Amino acid sequence: MAGSGAPETGGVDASGLNVVVIAGTWHEVITDGLIAGAKRVLDATGAVYRVVRVPGSFELPVAAKAAFDGGADAVVALGVIIRGGTPHFEFVSSAATDGLTRVALDAGKPVGFGVLTLDDEQQGLDRAGLAGSKEDKGEEAADAAIRTALVLRELRG
Repeated sequence: MAGSGAPETGGVDASGLNVVVIAGTWHEVITDGLIAGAKRVLDATGAVYRVVRVPGSFELPVAAKAAFDGGADAVVALGVIIRGGTPHFEFVSSAATDGLTRVALDAGKPVGFGVLTLDDEQQGLDRAGLAGSKEDKGEEAADAAIRTALVLRELRG
């Protein structure tokens, strides 16, 4: 598991930050776990947030752009892409990753990256923050988005 050496999460005050959590609808159990982890962090930090759903990970970048256009200070992008027997996995993974990076750079605002690219469903269950999971990638993505938004606020202040 790649989680060794991960930074601690939580313990920051994100009052006044407007965050949008955008999640795909594929692999509902895993995605719902990611959303729950993100919500736990956002609730604990005092950020104002809402959750919106898009059909899949491919649609995350355009929804993130719309969130920033609507005034969001940060986006938490959550999705699940599981490798299959065709090149589709590579195309969707690349499009989601490259698109979210572009949106973040164009907006000058953070996107917490919680898009899981997996070989099988068990890897997602291990990372979804569910009972028995080894990691909580929804929590980590939300924490990264908030911390980066606060750093950007300080740098621009």
